[in-house]
Amino acid sequence: QVQLVESGGGSVQAGGSLRLSCVASTYGSSISIYCMGWFRRAPGKEREGVASIDSVGSTTYADSVKGRFTISKDNAKNILYLQMNSLKLEDTAMYYCAARTYGGCGHSSIDESFVWGQGTQVTVSS
Repeated sequence: QVQLVESGGGSVQAGGSLRLSCVASTYGSSISIYCMGWFRRAPGKEREGVASIDSVGSTTYADSVKGRFTISKDNAKNILYLQMNSLKLEDTAMYYCAARTYGGCGHSSIDESFVWGQGTQVTVSS
């Protein structure tokens, strides 16, 4: 009952910025998204939770992105954003939007129990 579509990825030089977007659609008047977030997966690396935002706007961030990335949501349009500043080579990865209709929130809790989008590639070069 949840559909997620990411966009905004691309190639950028180190130190640059990108803003990722995720449009979330729910089908059912009684269904609410309790938690949304972003995770990333780079070749040869484990999945890493990046950021999350819960139903009341509380956010969490991975230490690796804290101070550089900002997660936010347009509640009226139901669009999730990830503003990425001061990008580093290590940020290169496929970025996925994730949502869950139950059970709490936190970037470190994003796993297969969440609905995932198709992903959008972010490539950072020197």
